[in-house]
Amino acid sequence: MTTMIRKCRVLIAVSILTAVIMSFPIAATSEAMVERGATRHLSLRICPIDWRQSPWHVKQLIRCVAAHYGVSERKALYVAWRESRYRPSAYNNYGGAAGIYQHLLKYWPHRAADFGFRDWSVFNARANIFVTMRMVMRYGWDPWGG
Repeated sequence: MTTMIRKCRVLIAVSILTAVIMSFPIAATSEAMVERGATRHLSLRICPIDWRQSPWHVKQLIRCVAAHYGVSERKALYVAWRESRYRPSAYNNYGGAAGIYQHLLKYWPHRAADFGFRDWSVFNARANIFVTMRMVMRYGWDPWGG
């Protein structure tokens, strides 16, 4: 009888352990994480501000990301205001530019991939801001007219 109870307890423990293990993904290597879009999760941990709520939240996200990357917040806010008035949906029919920082659509997929945001939309303010700040760190503000 005690053997039967022990087997039942072991079966229950194994079932619970299996459920817990299946609920939490196993940590992957950094290379595999990048391939699976770990940058997406990483970028959500840095400056977790929901930009969809209002232009004020977009400005807060710009301030936070600029501070994180050591970029002038004042310049970042000024350029975003000049380019889109903090509107993620901004689009320029004549130049084919879009988003907060008005990235040219023909260059966006390559830029987004280079800076860890492969397959993100140019109209996603989070991706647009992060890509821009990383570009500014590498090239300065020259692509936006200095």
